[in-house]
Amino acid sequence: MSAATGTPPDPSVVRVPGPWTHRAVSANGIRIHLAEYGPPTGPLVVLLHGFPEFWWTWRHQLLALGDAGYRVVAPDLRGYGDTDKTPRGYDLWTLAGDCAGLIRALGEPRAHVVGHDWGAAIGWTVATLHPRLVVSLTGLGAPHPVVMRDAVLRDPLGQGRASRYMAGFQLPRLPERSLRADGGARVGRIMRAWAGPEWVATTDFADAVARNAEAMRISTVAHCSLEYYRWSMRSQVRPDGRRFARELSRPVGVPVLQVHGADDPCVLDTTMRGDERFAGAGLTHHTLPATGHFPQQEHPTHVTALIGAHLQRCDG
Repeated sequence: MSAATGTPPDPSVVRVPGPWTHRAVSANGIRIHLAEYGPPTGPLVVLLHGFPEFWWTWRHQLLALGDAGYRVVAPDLRGYGDTDKTPRGYDLWTLAGDCAGLIRALGEPRAHVVGHDWGAAIGWTVATLHPRLVVSLTGLGAPHPVVMRDAVLRDPLGQGRASRYMAGFQLPRLPERSLRADGGARVGRIMRAWAGPEWVATTDFADAVARNAEAMRISTVAHCSLEYYRWSMRSQVRPDGRRFARELSRPVGVPVLQVHGADDPCVLDTTMRGDERFAGAGLTHHTLPATGHFPQQEHPTHVTALIGAHLQRCDG
């Protein structure tokens, strides 16, 4: 592997072979790489990953939901994997536009949106700013962006302490170097610290770490992935951040499913439950015991069943 020489891997390394199809779609002014599986005429499901991952985090759900009759796509977010790495555009306004543009580019009028971590924040934003495009919303590992902001401010010893790693990401250049160093070893340390102990002990975890570490070493991915956090924190004192919060301060009009790990060290369960005030069409919340920040990988069968049941209720 290229980690031995320090040469960044080619972006094509994220095109992991499997029963899915890899392709690129132009949307919102960028080229988005995605993995697709399931019948082309099925209801569309868009799976949005988070940090420090890429589309691969959804490998279990991609197949299971596709076999259940859905047309499932798992894109690499802007700046990740084999998707374009633009010099700017890592604010939630633009990232939501990427998702909305992708749904339209795929020729569908609406989609079920499922997101983890940053993907969940993007999902809430799409459902609020582009409501006609969203049938249902599922969020894992991250709350509504306004709920997260309020929890950090109001509970500095709770959610504020749990989110302190974000402050380290604000430094220039050093965090990027640390994510790329030693073959991406810090990606493994982050995932080990955030995951539940049961998954950490498996070969599936080791494989996920290896793939995510390699993907993080693709040229500029480390920088782009950190720009999400930098916009999030810096926008709090900027006019665009205040305007964004105002725009998102209204309930979404679709049913919301939340799946959260009880042992998630990044987001407290009490913070996640604050999403109820923005779930105008209703919120279903599941807290999974002995589960960390990656429930879709730690307990894929159970989590996929929860998502599948939610999609069926909304389609019915």
